[in-house]
Amino acid sequence: MLNLFKKHRDDELEKRIDCLRSILLFKEVDHSTLRKIATVLESCEVKKDERLFNKGDRDYSLYIVVRGKVKAHDGNHTFATFGPNQYFGEYSLLDSSARSTAVTAMEDSVLLRLHQEQFNRFLQKIPSLSRALLLGLVWRLRDYNVLEAELTAKNLEIKKQKEEIEQQSKELEQLNQMKDKFFAIIAHDLRNPFSTVLSLSELLAKEFANFDQNNLQMFIEQIYKYSNKTFNLLENLLQWSMLQTGRLTPKPQMANLADVINDTIDLLKGTAHNKSINLYWALPTDSYAYFDVNMITTVVRNLISNAIKFTPQNGEVVVQVDAEPDHYKVSVIDTGVGIPDEVIQKLFRIDSNPTTLGTNEESGTGLGLILCKEFVEKNGGTIGVRSVVSKGSTFYFTVPRIEVKKQ
Repeated sequence: MLNLFKKHRDDELEKRIDCLRSILLFKEVDHSTLRKIATVLESCEVKKDERLFNKGDRDYSLYIVVRGKVKAHDGNHTFATFGPNQYFGEYSLLDSSARSTAVTAMEDSVLLRLHQEQFNRFLQKIPSLSRALLLGLVWRLRDYNVLEAELTAKNLEIKKQKEEIEQQSKELEQLNQMKDKFFAIIAHDLRNPFSTVLSLSELLAKEFANFDQNNLQMFIEQIYKYSNKTFNLLENLLQWSMLQTGRLTPKPQMANLADVINDTIDLLKGTAHNKSINLYWALPTDSYAYFDVNMITTVVRNLISNAIKFTPQNGEVVVQVDAEPDHYKVSVIDTGVGIPDEVIQKLFRIDSNPTTLGTNEESGTGLGLILCKEFVEKNGGTIGVRSVVSKGSTFYFTVPRIEVKKQ
């Protein structure tokens, strides 16, 4: 019977030693010292909802939960809970500060307690304990450093994710703006010319015999005008939608800007002549560069068309090409109405791109400059504008002189 009791006591003691060994503070303490400490651990019982100690109490003890569950809390706010083989209050062995939280049993619980006074006696009697505790604290510091490194890595990951989410949010906002612009164009800019063409066509179909030659000529010109505008708008919409969905990609090659500019001036000379505008290319010369011919042709055509549109009768539109070391700069200079600074800020933007009637009431699609910007940038260039109200504007863009290798 005595042997059985001794075995039971030894088993309980070993369990206490195991509990102490799980505490990082005692990580480096030898078994014999842990055994001595284990023998002075006091058992204490707390019933459910009973306080072990209150916030502000001078309770200088380490506690190990043997059975049950307790919580560290301040009022109704719970900071942590502790179950079997978990511990709390190890710093109370070294520091005589008041308790920062209250501890209450969440269910009937049994705990082991090591008081600071008993701990200090061991420190005085066993010199090696201090060194072992110091090593334990060093381990704790290392663990904190590892944890800090992990938290830093996590924070960087969270920051990166946040930046990605913000970028996705901006892209989503831009897509919404594009969608709104798309529907606005369809709802207004497409509907109006279609309505006009349908009305005029219906009138011609029903009353053809009642109109004289001059009226018929006027109706046909109006139908052509609005049909042409609608076709241009649809073409711009098609190109724009293909850009957004990645179906329209640049196919750059070495080509002569002179051919693009000459062909465009020949195409638009009639329009300029109708407004008595002098359209010409200053100092024409061959200018070989690396670009997608179709895209840059669209850019040149849009910029010259706009210049003619916003230049009054007897004005002037000049195309100028300047050679830089790594690119050509193409400028379309007009003597038109100019653009206010507040409007310049809105150009090239899908969310606020303004449309203005020309000097002869010419209307635009609201997409021309946006397409120009995207086409130029996809060809490795930049686009911009300088303008003075009532004196004219200069729209310019660049194209690389040689192939630019992508990083």
